[in-house]
Parts: sequence; C-alpha cells; structure tokens
Amino acid sequence: MSETGDQAFRATSNNERWAEMTYGGALSFLRRRMTRELAGVDVVVSGVPYDASVTYRPGCRLGPRAIRAASVQLAELKAFPFGFDPFETLSVVDWGDCMVDPHHPETVTPDIVDHARKIIATGAKMLTLGGDHYTSYPLLKAHAEKYGPVALLQVDAHCDTWPDDPTRLDHGSMFGRAAAEGIIDVTKSTQLGLRTYNDSDHGFEILTAPWVHRNGIDAAVKVIAERAGNTPLYISFDIDGLDPAFAPGTGTPVPGGLSSWQGLDLIRALGPLNLIGMDVVEVSPPYDHAEITALAAAHIAHDWLCLLAAKAGAKPHAVGRL
Repeated sequence: MSETGDQAFRATSNNERWAEMTYGGALSFLRRRMTRELAGVDVVVSGVPYDASVTYRPGCRLGPRAIRAASVQLAELKAFPFGFDPFETLSVVDWGDCMVDPHHPETVTPDIVDHARKIIATGAKMLTLGGDHYTSYPLLKAHAEKYGPVALLQVDAHCDTWPDDPTRLDHGSMFGRAAAEGIIDVTKSTQLGLRTYNDSDHGFEILTAPWVHRNGIDAAVKVIAERAGNTPLYISFDIDGLDPAFAPGTGTPVPGGLSSWQGLDLIRALGPLNLIGMDVVEVSPPYDHAEITALAAAHIAHDWLCLLAAKAGAKPHAVGRL
C-alpha cells in the first residue's frame, strides 16, 4: 500500500496513476503530479484564478480549485467513452496556479502572457482552468507568438466582442481586440452557443444555441471543421455556454444554452482538428449547486486531454452502444 494516496506530490512519474480516496488526498487536476519540471511533458494544466474583469457576479477566481476537486472521480477509471487510460500515453502535469496580482491590474496581462509563453516554449500544450474569460486574451497572445494567428472555437453565451479599447480588462470585449490585433483569424473561427445580441458578427461564424438545438452537434462540428481546416485551433469554453440548468455556477448565466451532453459530444468530436490549447473559464463556485458546474467543466477539460491521448496513440475501445 506504499504507492497509494497523495500522488499529486508523491509520484515520481507523470504516467503513474495510484489508488486514491475520491474524498481525500492532495488535490491536483485528475490527480496528476504537481510539478514545474516540464521536460518531456505533453500537456501542462494550470489555473489562472483571476476574476476582476467580470461585469456581473464574481467568484470565478475560485474556479480552478473547484474544477480540480470535481475531477477526482475521473481519475479512478478508464476514460468514458474512450476506453483507455490517457495517462499511459500522455505525459500530463499540474503546474499549479499562475500568480496574478489583482492590486496591480497593469501586471495582469503581461504576467499571464509570460506564464503561458514559458510553458509553450517547452513544447507542451496548455490546458488552463479559469478564472474569468478575459484571461483567454493573454493566453491567446502567447499561443499566437508560436503558431501565428490561430483559429478560435469559442463556446459561450456571449460574443465577447463588444466595444473595446487597447487597455481595458473586460471579459466581454477581449475577442474583438484579439481579432483586431491579428491574434486570431476570424475567417477560421467559430462562436457556438451564443444567445445574446451584437449588431456585428465581427467576421466570426456564429452558431447560436437555438441553431445548435435545431441542427444538432454533428452539423455544428461540420461547420467548425470546414472553417478551421488544419489551422491551429484554440478552444475557449466559457461554462456559461451551457444552460444554467446544467451550469448555475457562473457569473453571467443565460437561459437556453447547451446541455452537458451537448457540450461533451461537441468536444469529443473535435479530435481530427489541429488542437493546440484549451481553456475552461467562468466557473463560479459560490453560485454552484452540488458541484454540477465544476463537474461539467472537469469533464470537458478531461475529454480534451483524451483527444490528445488518442492523437498520441491511445487506442479507443468502446463497450456498449455509443
């Protein structure tokens, strides 16, 4: 029984998976080893616990902690529906949280850019747990330094392209800025799940939530894939893209959104695309109920890792009708 418990701190390999109490033990995302030694690492999970850019309800600075806690059951068994242990193939670590100083807002953007830049420079991909949605902007800046203008898949209730200036910290305007700065290629990008209004699409393909409900996930994936092609694709999943019935714990909830199963089916269908990074943001635990928002976020993030594991050679094995 020596190799049981607290693997986040005691493991010596990034591919180990030990028996843990789901209700106890040191927490990391999916019980991955917590380390900042990134040689040979495929994916780095880190949190950005910042929420001073919100326009309504705060609390998503506590999101990374809640998502990690909600991930414990996903660390027990082989991944569903993939039928493999992704960590036999994929080297994944939890870096911990990016230090963000809310008392010096002028440092927020450069500190997150620098955090991401250093991780990406090692050759690892990033899975980031937010935090409010503004944090996607500095993350995208760092990714664009390596990949050039990226395709963006934004799952969201809101467009986040409202009027901007070059300096504001606002979780509702940063994608307009990113487009204007050439960080993202809007001709390759898709916004999905929107159910708030803007007079302009700003060049994005917009698949509203009602459109997705009427036409289905397969049709949405076809649009996303045709638009992105082989362009490096960054996924930004605002948890308010899900309906408040499935994700009440968020700062700006809007009825009429995706269900949890739709969100998961969407992510699981994106494996053929050129996946380079992902964030899951806007989980606000003070407004959550029975952890259902954090659970949805943890599953969405977990399934993105499984897509990367499949690309790295993990063999899916289905049991039952899928």
